[in-house]
Amino acid sequence: MAFNDLLQQLGGIGRFQQIQVTLLLLPMLLMASHNTLQNFTAAIPTHHCRPPAEANLSKEGEAWLPRDRQGQPESCLQFTSPQQGPPFPNGTETDGVGATEPCTNGWIYDNSTFPSTIVTEWDLVCSHRVLRQLAQSLYMVGVLLGAIVFGHLADRLGRRKVLILNYLQIAVTGICAAFAPNFPIYCAFRLLSGMSIAGIILNSMTLNVEWMPIHTRAHVGTLIGYAYSLGQFLLAGVAYAVPHWRQLQLVVSVPFFAVFIYSWFFIESARWYSSSGRLDLTLRALQKVARINGKQEEGAKLNMEVLRASLQKELTMGKVQASAMELLRCPTLRRLFLCLSMLWFATSFAYYGLVMDLQGFGVSIYLIQVIFGAVDLPAKLVSFLVINSLGRRPAQMASLLLAGICILVNGMMPRDQSIVRTSLAVLGKGCLASSFNCIFLYTGEVYPTMIRAVVVLLPETMGQPLPDTVQDIKNRRRGKPKRQQQEQQKQMIPLQASAQEKNGP
Repeated sequence: MAFNDLLQQLGGIGRFQQIQVTLLLLPMLLMASHNTLQNFTAAIPTHHCRPPAEANLSKEGEAWLPRDRQGQPESCLQFTSPQQGPPFPNGTETDGVGATEPCTNGWIYDNSTFPSTIVTEWDLVCSHRVLRQLAQSLYMVGVLLGAIVFGHLADRLGRRKVLILNYLQIAVTGICAAFAPNFPIYCAFRLLSGMSIAGIILNSMTLNVEWMPIHTRAHVGTLIGYAYSLGQFLLAGVAYAVPHWRQLQLVVSVPFFAVFIYSWFFIESARWYSSSGRLDLTLRALQKVARINGKQEEGAKLNMEVLRASLQKELTMGKVQASAMELLRCPTLRRLFLCLSMLWFATSFAYYGLVMDLQGFGVSIYLIQVIFGAVDLPAKLVSFLVINSLGRRPAQMASLLLAGICILVNGMMPRDQSIVRTSLAVLGKGCLASSFNCIFLYTGEVYPTMIRAVVVLLPETMGQPLPDTVQDIKNRRRGKPKRQQQEQQKQMIPLQASAQEKNGP
């Protein structure tokens, strides 16, 4: 596997890597804004039934409203007829005399915290509350479909082209959702937004990893994780400053037009070019990177013969059209696929179960959003240190184990212990963020290049070259002797030297 050596010769972590990683990190700041946007755009304010139009809201209107045990108007019930006298004689009990029915004239909302949400605009409360969850569920369906569709397209068309498409798609669909005239159209555009978000996250990680030397991959994965965490702080501030849901939807979507414009300057993965058998484009990309990194001489030494000798295996395997079906055909890949699928499901299910119910913690939704973002900072630092010192597998195991313990203990705590339950949820969320940090890196390192854009049983990948072919995975699984790998590298040296002699200095 000579590709890592080529990257080192052309500057390693040079100016190109620094610029491209930075430009890929910037849109990651807005990923959290879209993933958890409905915490704010679909927030449920305090509400009660709207009395009949002829009722006086201050006096007669009160006679239509039954009270709960705290003396507050019931959210989803009204009296069938106005009640004479105090509706709750002792101030704590609902009047047991008057019959009640569901709200028939709509609802009145407390707009002091949330002036406008999709809930207040389309009355997604009481019997229609399930539609609020449906909107977020459809968004997550979009994320799943996007991972499948755009992952496949990225392996066929390249990471850069799919990223450009995804940036345009999230900008357009996000703005269209902001102007949606009704709830079904809003849900449709949110689903399309979820698809593009999945493509951006997967291909940003893949493009970064494939252009970075081996020893820097954990650093890149951690940077991406921190960019997402900082995006949670950004969302809290923006949502507080822009409380109207349509305006907030616009604010987090319009910046992607700028990202779409500068994404045209990205350089496609040379590793993907070589695995696709495009040696001419591989050479062009590497020479371009050499110029940006100030390594013109090293770039000038590269030619077709040198690349053909260095990347002989990639070019040979590039002629074989691999597909995502290899995940099921190859026993080794099938085992990895099942393990990673369980990891993704467990981490995502628990993570979004926590972060999508911020109103359930009983504190300011803006404060809990900031706290959830803050806990990621030390959690991901610890994860980074463990990944670099002990490896990916211990980090993945420890983060999931601790997260599971926190969630289980939280579920057994009494509901009145709000401080303890919130603390456990915050700790669990930090562990799940660490798990995401590790699993993104793991997925990029464990799959071969041609199907990359798809825990105890997983292999350790720390310090290992990225696999380019399915055969690389099989060799790693069989524990191919290190001596044999070293002899293969020695055999490549005379081939490169002879190629250089033919082409002159």
